[in-house]
Amino acid sequence: MNIAHIMVQPVRVTSRDTSLDTVARLMLAHRIGCLPIVDPANRLCGIITEADFQAKERGVPFSTFRAPRIFGQWMSHEGIEHIYQAACSRTAADIMSTPVVTLTPDDSVEYAVRLMLDHHISHLPVVREGVPIGIVSRHDLLRLMLPTPHEAARGVSGG
Repeated sequence: MNIAHIMVQPVRVTSRDTSLDTVARLMLAHRIGCLPIVDPANRLCGIITEADFQAKERGVPFSTFRAPRIFGQWMSHEGIEHIYQAACSRTAADIMSTPVVTLTPDDSVEYAVRLMLDHHISHLPVVREGVPIGIVSRHDLLRLMLPTPHEAARGVSGG
């Protein structure tokens, strides 16, 4: 089975200059866990996932101490609301991950699983000539457990 059979399409995308509050609104409105970022030619140039909006623990320079950071700022208990408000003036380009690990429609599902494991990621854009045409997430892999429409009609279970 190849990626074309399980990818979600069409894929929603946005540009590098989209504000983070708009990115968050798009992800929430469409109930999606990631948003590929495209250049003016509609070619993939980055990706933002839900994890990019969450705090991440980072080491403090010249110390063994680790502390939470979000959007590149050290987080204090009093300052979290301020950090999120300040992030509204930032753009997708400020927090997007690049380079992006991608798939093609002809890649195998096994290859997708290996990429997710090797890179510790849960979303893979599917591209054709650099243009996003679909997305595969760990959630989409659940469909592999379900019978195909043909099998369901015959009463065959999946997996």
